[in-house]
Amino acid sequence: MSRNAKWLTLAAAGAVGGLLWWTAPLYAHHAFGAEFDPNRPLLLKGPVVKVEWINPHTWIHLEVTEKDGSKKVWMVEGGTPNSLLRRGLKRDTIKPGEMIIVDGYQAKDRSNRANGRDVTLADGRKFFMGSSGTGAPYDKPGEQKQ
Repeated sequence: MSRNAKWLTLAAAGAVGGLLWWTAPLYAHHAFGAEFDPNRPLLLKGPVVKVEWINPHTWIHLEVTEKDGSKKVWMVEGGTPNSLLRRGLKRDTIKPGEMIIVDGYQAKDRSNRANGRDVTLADGRKFFMGSSGTGAPYDKPGEQKQ
């Protein structure tokens, strides 16, 4: 192999390696359809347990009372902190203990995780949370479209 061919091979390998390194974070970020089910809309109502304002998604944890009286904590994924700020939602807008209603879509694995479409605060203000899902949420807390 000639000296020029070795350098060309090395440069090509470096370029491919750099491209893989640069695009790895993009691959790790999921699409709505990869994790959430557009055919399982839900409406969750309950007090906020915790709010995580982190990239790439915000998370709202709320306690939902089931029909049998048991309580389950749901994790609801929202858009990026920056996208929510542009919609008027701030880090301290949703506080622990506040009653909220979330329209969203359940995770495909049927866990207590959802992708939020809208959040309605106790004072009636409603915010779009950034979901890319489609369909109308069910209109009864805790019920899901079958």
